[in-house]
Amino acid sequence: MRWLLIDGFNLVFRSHFAMERSNLRRQSDQFPTGALHGWMKSLQDLREGEKPDRCAVFFDLGGSDRHLAALPDYKAQRDETPDEIVQQLPEIKRLTALLGFQVFERRGVEADDLIATAVRILSEAGDACIIVSADKDFGQCVGGPVIQLAPPPTANPAMGWRRLDPAAVTEKFGVPPERIPDYLALVGDASDNIPGLKGVGPKTAVKWLTEYGDLEGVLGAGDTLQPERFREQVKAEAERIRGNLKLVTFQTDFEFSPGHPVAEDIAGVETFLSEMEMHSTLRRYQSKHGRATAEPEPSVPPIEAPKPKPKPPADAQQGELF
Repeated sequence: MRWLLIDGFNLVFRSHFAMERSNLRRQSDQFPTGALHGWMKSLQDLREGEKPDRCAVFFDLGGSDRHLAALPDYKAQRDETPDEIVQQLPEIKRLTALLGFQVFERRGVEADDLIATAVRILSEAGDACIIVSADKDFGQCVGGPVIQLAPPPTANPAMGWRRLDPAAVTEKFGVPPERIPDYLALVGDASDNIPGLKGVGPKTAVKWLTEYGDLEGVLGAGDTLQPERFREQVKAEAERIRGNLKLVTFQTDFEFSPGHPVAEDIAGVETFLSEMEMHSTLRRYQSKHGRATAEPEPSVPPIEAPKPKPKPPADAQQGELF
């Protein structure tokens, strides 16, 4: 069995900002539809490109109880979710189900932990898993039948999607997948508002982990670390850094039941797209499935991908890999 496991909000933000300049709206009431257009295209492209047996999308539902209990300022620096995403999110979830993608969410549990739990359960059963996310944290899940599929960098979309196996994770970060949490505990994760050791960057973290094996090895070598200026800081902040490790390591013991496959509801998708007045997308969808196409609506502007924005989108705050 081959699974496609999608980090929902990570892809929703990208869909929104990719289409933002087109200002696509339902003509009858000006309801925003840009993220819906981008979302549908992304899901269809991923399914056609990867040809999975099963597809699932995971969404956050409220904050992460375990993270907030340990670090009240967890993700506190992030901007508010744009109103247009908030408006479209219920429709995005409805469209996702109609397209035959299962939707998983649990209040108080971060989608990342749910994905990691699913990966553990499915991979132990012998299933292959493709994690779709730009979040660098997912490097810790890569190995065996599990890979990460990362979207194009916002600063360089021409790079296209990247497949990350253990060798690619090691090449990118300088440490293997199983050491990604140790690495993030040392350098911190600005996207989640988790501070690392002041002054310790990727090169130093990789050097220490290569020399001492893991985070405990590094913290236990406080009297001999190089550069010497970090010795007192490491000894003084050892417990906080251990706390970082708990924050950046996925919790994988939540309940996850794959359930039965969900069939794509072609007629339901057609009705949805018609109701949302997404006429161009509807015609393409009908053509793909050999259905009679609706007449073009001249009042609806064509869907055109906007030029990249000069600044990275809010999604870049969500643990963007590159």
